[in-house]
Amino acid sequence: MAKIRAIVVGAGGISGAWFPPLLKEKVEVAAVVDLVRERAEKRLEEFKIKSVVFDDLDKALREVKADLAVDLTVPEAHCQVTCKCLRAGLAVVGEKPMASSMAEARRMVRASEAAGRLYMVSQSRRWDRKHDALARTVAAGAIGDLTTLNCDFFLGAHFGGFRDVMPSPLILDMSIHHFDMARMIGAVDPVRVYAEEFNPKGSWYKGDVAANAIFEMTGGVRFAYRGSWCAEGCHTSWNGDWRIVGSKGTILYDRDRDPYGEVVCGSEGFHRPKKPVKIARSPVRFGGMHGALREMLAYLRTGRRPQCECHDNIKSLAMVFAAIESSHSGRRVNVRVM
Repeated sequence: MAKIRAIVVGAGGISGAWFPPLLKEKVEVAAVVDLVRERAEKRLEEFKIKSVVFDDLDKALREVKADLAVDLTVPEAHCQVTCKCLRAGLAVVGEKPMASSMAEARRMVRASEAAGRLYMVSQSRRWDRKHDALARTVAAGAIGDLTTLNCDFFLGAHFGGFRDVMPSPLILDMSIHHFDMARMIGAVDPVRVYAEEFNPKGSWYKGDVAANAIFEMTGGVRFAYRGSWCAEGCHTSWNGDWRIVGSKGTILYDRDRDPYGEVVCGSEGFHRPKKPVKIARSPVRFGGMHGALREMLAYLRTGRRPQCECHDNIKSLAMVFAAIESSHSGRRVNVRVM
């Protein structure tokens, strides 16, 4: 089988998590593009990769033949970089979030359609065995019909830097992980949302860093989200602490422990008798970016479409911007995708 050739665009901090799986999967790094050439050169030296460096993406696309672009640029550059690579005939896998606005995200979807090339977003938490097991368990009907998804996310996160002055740091920078997890676990999509953002007393952030949101999802499912990045003490997991409720039982997933739960096993009594939920086994072997890369490579070799292909992932991004719109307007809003 011919080796897949990739152009890596962006050699910043996140690239350190991508080069190891690229090497593991024997992808040929045909070029690395970064506005700061020295940064790209250091990455190549660090991972002992022989390749060429460009500080101009247009030139790289003209001079280097490749099958795949890996977009590791800042979110504000995703639209321009991805659209250029798609028009040049490359498939693209890129870091989340898909774009810095819904208008840009829609432009990227249209560019994928026009070019006939697939664009995928690496939503890394989808390639976690516990998350995959949750989705399989719910899909198998182990707790009956899904009715409710609840996620709590509370951390005292002292980043410093740009997050401290963002207008909506929690929802813009973090909540997309939890919103996408809700879609994955429940196999549901957003319909409407009512959300409130606020900045609690004692906050070290300039923008609204805490939020409550209630999403109406397809099938009448409700997804309730509570979060804060300035909550000191008793932290949740970075993945959030989850309660997943069905018509016959409940699953809990908290502190990154193995999911567990109960399902009814009788029809008598004020509290019906329960038995443990059987959690599905997950076949996922490669997590995070490695899992995302393997799905993209499988698509290039077999045509099997990956998770988080742009027509799907834009729904998770739409949840972010709809929640912010609801917070600003003080009303319930529809989640508009395309």
